[in-house]
Amino acid sequence: MAAAIGALKCGVPWQEGVALTALPEPEKPDYLEELVRDAETLGARVVNERGGLRSGSFFYPALLYPVNSGMRIYGEEQFGPVVPVVPYDDIREAIDYVVASNYGQQASIFGRDGDALARLVDALVNQVCRININSKCQRSPDSFPFNGRKNSAEGTQSVADALRIFSIRIVVAARETEANREIIGSIVRERKSHFLSTDYML
Repeated sequence: MAAAIGALKCGVPWQEGVALTALPEPEKPDYLEELVRDAETLGARVVNERGGLRSGSFFYPALLYPVNSGMRIYGEEQFGPVVPVVPYDDIREAIDYVVASNYGQQASIFGRDGDALARLVDALVNQVCRININSKCQRSPDSFPFNGRKNSAEGTQSVADALRIFSIRIVVAARETEANREIIGSIVRERKSHFLSTDYML
């Protein structure tokens, strides 16, 4: 993993092949550095070359190992390029971590044993809203809803949801009379209106 991080190209987002860019929040590097220093004080170390180096709002990814429950990075949702690695001996430890966590957005599970993957899916399905099998966590509200559980999110968001939320609803109303029914019926049947164009009315 350290070698893979080292192979990532730094730069600005519009440059081809760039994977690492500056952070959008100028105060975020200070916070990330606090998390790294806290973990190091409690026994973790940055295992990748240049991990945690910073320049302005750029923070080079820091791969921390071994991380334990006494460290802030273990329980804080930092949304930054700090990768905590928590070793475990029994898969139940990893499941218990997710169950006890205040967050529940996504989980990625990797493996080739279908039985083991199926058991993990069943254990995690009520803890997170998206499970990625042999693929990284990602945001794709244009393809799948963006959602979460616990303190990670409230409700579901997608492109369709956003358009519905930010659109102004239009209502065409008429008193329910025989004359109005006939007028509206003829508008719909004869396609006189682009908007009022369906026989289905609430």
